[in-house]
Amino acid sequence: MSLSLASLPRAARAVAIDAAKICLDLFKVMVPILIGVKILKELGWIVYLAKPLAPLMGLVGLPPECGLTWATAIANNLYAALAVHAALVPSMPPLSMAQATVVATMMLIAHNIFVEGAIAKKCGVGFWGQAALRLSGALACGMLLNAVFSGFGLLAAPAPLLFAPSQGEEGLAAWAFGEVKNLGMIYLVIASLVGLMRFLDKLGVTRLFETALLPFLRLMGIGRAAATITVIGLVMGLAYGSGLILLDIQQGKVDRRDVFSAISLMSLSHALIEDTLLMYLIGASLWGTFVGRLAFSLVVVAILSRIAPAFAGKPAVVRQ
Repeated sequence: MSLSLASLPRAARAVAIDAAKICLDLFKVMVPILIGVKILKELGWIVYLAKPLAPLMGLVGLPPECGLTWATAIANNLYAALAVHAALVPSMPPLSMAQATVVATMMLIAHNIFVEGAIAKKCGVGFWGQAALRLSGALACGMLLNAVFSGFGLLAAPAPLLFAPSQGEEGLAAWAFGEVKNLGMIYLVIASLVGLMRFLDKLGVTRLFETALLPFLRLMGIGRAAATITVIGLVMGLAYGSGLILLDIQQGKVDRRDVFSAISLMSLSHALIEDTLLMYLIGASLWGTFVGRLAFSLVVVAILSRIAPAFAGKPAVVRQ
């Protein structure tokens, strides 16, 4: 599809407005979190809050403070987690690209559990089962990536952070100004992502990506109708894919035996392009956040669909 130069200003305006709407909702969550983290830092409580998470972070080669980043992603969304991560950076050892990739991949696999788990439940897949899958999957993938990166000495360079975290002591006004700059950076990133996704869609890149993934899904036993929708979820997001599956279940177009595998795969890997690009903010590598996460998810779901036929084949109970 050709892109007209005359339409560019209108397209840019639409992207700017849509990004502003997205950020308005995000900042309602992020600003209170930023203020809360600042208060915790000033009181010296960050260390104590991180201690219960230290053993898990040790398993994946991360400092204990990263546990708060992951916990924020689990309970909220990736943007809130990135804001917390940026606020914690001055108080923890510098991360390598390998470590940034590990924490980023863990966040991508297990984030926004309560909202996205409820979406999966509407399709007839158990909420707690999906939550356990995503949490254990994130930890297992983090351990695997850490072992590979450490064993081969990969991505040892310092992780570039596109946020501008404060350094050393600062007054309240300086802190507030720094956080406003960070929020501005987030807006620019979101606007860029929105524009990029629309541009790729115009060029047909998204459709090519879908076509490339379809054979892998069929090898996993996911039928063609469910496979097509699953790819949409992988590319665009869990809400898109699960919503389409829910509609097709109601219309009898999708074999209910495919629902477990399709939803599980989308739970582990979704919004592959957008969320992967977002992780560049903390210096994560494409090899972990995209290739590693997708390969891990495909293998896990392929195994699950074979060793858990009772779950994979159980008819989904569609909840209106």
